[in-house]
Amino acid sequence: MQFIKTTEQSSKYNHLEKMTVNELLTNINTEDKTVPLAVEKSIPQIEKLVDRIVEKLKDGGRLFYIGAGTSGRLGIVDASECPPTFGVSHGLVVGLIAGGDKAIRKAVEFAEDSIDQGWKDLNDYQISKKDVVIGIAASGTTPYVIGALESCNANQITTGCITCNDGSPLANTAKFPIVVTVGPEFVTGSSRMKAGTAQKLVLNMISTTTMIKLGKVKGNKMVDMQLSNNKLVDRGIRMIIDELKVTQEEAEQLLKKYGNVRNAIKNYGT
Repeated sequence: MQFIKTTEQSSKYNHLEKMTVNELLTNINTEDKTVPLAVEKSIPQIEKLVDRIVEKLKDGGRLFYIGAGTSGRLGIVDASECPPTFGVSHGLVVGLIAGGDKAIRKAVEFAEDSIDQGWKDLNDYQISKKDVVIGIAASGTTPYVIGALESCNANQITTGCITCNDGSPLANTAKFPIVVTVGPEFVTGSSRMKAGTAQKLVLNMISTTTMIKLGKVKGNKMVDMQLSNNKLVDRGIRMIIDELKVTQEEAEQLLKKYGNVRNAIKNYGT
């Protein structure tokens, strides 16, 4: 079957420069509405990958995201939000981007074209069979990501991917591929739009579901969250009040004594 890169196909809209602001916003929104429906079709693929991630992390493994450009930045965002949200170490979920940390803010020319650099970057973290590596690339053709996953496969390391082109080299390389086919972008080839939104939604699903299955949520509350600002401290106090039916003063004292919501609830009355 011939590989067709739908993310590069011509937009369904033309003469964008002649549209009013309202027309532009409305048409972008119309396209965006299709993304969750495309993600829904990929839930069986996401489920298989999450099951493997949970299994590996319970056995002491880690989760790596690796990508370039927008895809790499989205992986880094998701990874960086896991410690404050779920109270896990910064080394449990790691995001890597072609070109290194400087590429988070500014594009690094040709960084994504190296077939070997992704594996080298992973080796800086002593990657092992316990870990899971998810390659993120809307096109599914990024050499930096594909090369990393090929080396992981050769070393019996679990590989997954998030891409928006069915039959892409990346989807064919990953052992647990996730393909969300969003079709042509509003601005032709601008995969930071629908494809980027799809990747963000899938990353949310992967990390949140994984952390829930690892026991980092109680009921529907982030009981292991880091109390890194006043808003989160206030949220923690409300959680304790709701769970234990204590006064605000008692909840504040418990939170101060035990350091987080989980321990406050667990040790109440001891």
